[in-house]
Amino acid sequence: MRDTLQISARWNKYFGPDGPRFFLLFLFLLANLILYPFAQETGGAGYYLFRVFGNAAVLVGVYAVSFRRGFLLFALVLAVPSIVHYFLTTEGKASAFAVVTTLLSFVFDTFVIAVIFRKVFLRGKVTAETIYGALCIYLLIGFTFASLYAMLADIRPHAFYLDPATNVHVVPDRFDLVYYSFGTLTSVGTAGITAVAAQVRSISVMEAILGVLYPAVLISRLIGSYRERSSAD
Repeated sequence: MRDTLQISARWNKYFGPDGPRFFLLFLFLLANLILYPFAQETGGAGYYLFRVFGNAAVLVGVYAVSFRRGFLLFALVLAVPSIVHYFLTTEGKASAFAVVTTLLSFVFDTFVIAVIFRKVFLRGKVTAETIYGALCIYLLIGFTFASLYAMLADIRPHAFYLDPATNVHVVPDRFDLVYYSFGTLTSVGTAGITAVAAQVRSISVMEAILGVLYPAVLISRLIGSYRERSSAD
């Protein structure tokens, strides 16, 4: 009986309503970003690690938003095409199926962002889990815009220009778009890849603005919580 209670307590600690769901999601998103360069090395250890962590990140994303049964069911429905999408990241040919899976993956990421944003910015007390949730939102924004760029690249093959001096291929792959997305989000820049299509340039401007506004909103949220705590003390 005691062993059963201990197992139940440990399960609730890590997988219950108050478990470190945002912390786990942050770790898997970060690992996914680190392993992305190995996605093209078919057969290598990094290639299989990327596949494992990519699909695990999707499942952890489902767990992260499972605050309500409706959220859980909707996330599970969208998780299936998102997992399929990870198996298509090395595909170089555009197809209607690839566009659909990319679109559904985009919807899944957007849904996860919306749920986490609601939990992070409507929660009264700022905790470590709140901070990790905010970091997850930032990483998910980068991946979400990468999916949007991928859809545009599939629809318009010449939406991006790859400089042959810094690239060995002429068609942008998934990692090129992830690199472009995070370079735009962080305002670091994207050497070697340039937006050509007007639609891509417009979305890039919106992502750059979001990359500036989001940290400002997050900092104001933290300062506001600190002031409330100081006033209460």
